[in-house]
Amino acid sequence: MSFLRRRSATPAGPDFDVLAMDPGDWPGNLGAGLLPAPDGSCQGVFLRYDLFGGRGPAMIIGNLPEGSPARDVAEGEVPFEVAQLLLALENDEEITVVGTEDMPVMQGDNLLIVRRLKLSESRISCVQFDRSDKVLVTIAAWDRPITDDLYALLKPLPAELFQQG
Repeated sequence: MSFLRRRSATPAGPDFDVLAMDPGDWPGNLGAGLLPAPDGSCQGVFLRYDLFGGRGPAMIIGNLPEGSPARDVAEGEVPFEVAQLLLALENDEEITVVGTEDMPVMQGDNLLIVRRLKLSESRISCVQFDRSDKVLVTIAAWDRPITDDLYALLKPLPAELFQQG
């Protein structure tokens, strides 16, 4: 699939395809953030999908390449995307990972091994999977389950979306 390849030309944004839902397919507000490294390279991209009319995001999808410091979390600590979701919701509760479960999911003709994280806050759903180009995709949703049909909506977003203008 096309999202599993690296781009040959370096855009002004990330040097990897960002797997997410197309903004045109989402009825609410969309925000994107880049995680820059000191050398100017991109250490990750996260997209915030807001369905709640400015009252907070419904979902955050992160794409973190191998070596991104945002991937380094201690045992029991929540992923970067969950922390961003809580920050956006102005929720300062202490949330921890209490368990994980691996499950197979089909995305088109590809089999993904999805890691479902169980969190101490039951209103947060969180899943992660690794792409073949070693980018970790994390999906964190507030107050709604992440179902298998979501994976069919994921696709690479155009590089132009992340270029500085």
